[in-house]
Amino acid sequence: MSDFAGSASSDDIKQRYLSSLGEDYGEFVLGKNTTRILHEDPKLLLFTLARYKFVSKMLNGCGAVLEVGCQEGFGAMLVSKVVKRLHAVDFYVPYIASCNRRIRATNIVFEARDMLDGPIDGPFDGAYALDVLEHIQPQAEDLFMGNIVRSMGTYGTLILGMPSRESQCYASEASRAGHVNCKSGPELASFAGKYFLNVFSFSMNDEVLHTGFYAMSHYLFVVCSNRRE
Repeated sequence: MSDFAGSASSDDIKQRYLSSLGEDYGEFVLGKNTTRILHEDPKLLLFTLARYKFVSKMLNGCGAVLEVGCQEGFGAMLVSKVVKRLHAVDFYVPYIASCNRRIRATNIVFEARDMLDGPIDGPFDGAYALDVLEHIQPQAEDLFMGNIVRSMGTYGTLILGMPSRESQCYASEASRAGHVNCKSGPELASFAGKYFLNVFSFSMNDEVLHTGFYAMSHYLFVVCSNRRE
């Protein structure tokens, strides 16, 4: 505000500046896990939002969209800006309680739900699950995927994102303990191809999306359409 000091019209300029800020939303409180990441490794929040930005670009204009594994809703707010309705689920009840306390977006519904328990009433035009599949035991992955697919419409689009198998040698011990089902690029595409006729593969290193060499990709995406009947 020092730029306004000494100006005869500083009060007027200040008022115009405050008016330009738009609606006062107050101060937004992050969830506990997101806050921890902000303090310990803030660049990870950048990478996370870059992944959600990709999802938002792919699903832009969709009517009803399902997010599986929303955690504390950090990325859901970004996607909700470009879709008509977002149904966000997570099996961990405290995450959903946190979302419902903090997030005011009127087109998001947060629900405590385990995708392994069955499909969710839809049909959804689009669905996505980021950083979820690697936590699903291999013997349960078909049940997990099948329940997502059954929640979608015939022509719905599904996006899956996960750390690559090759990236795990650089992951922390805590991350590796929970990553029980990481895949290589071809393995992820092959898995998705069991359920969809069209599977488009992408990679990401940090916040940069590309179509480069799978073995040097830290993160993997598949964009899937035209489900198999």
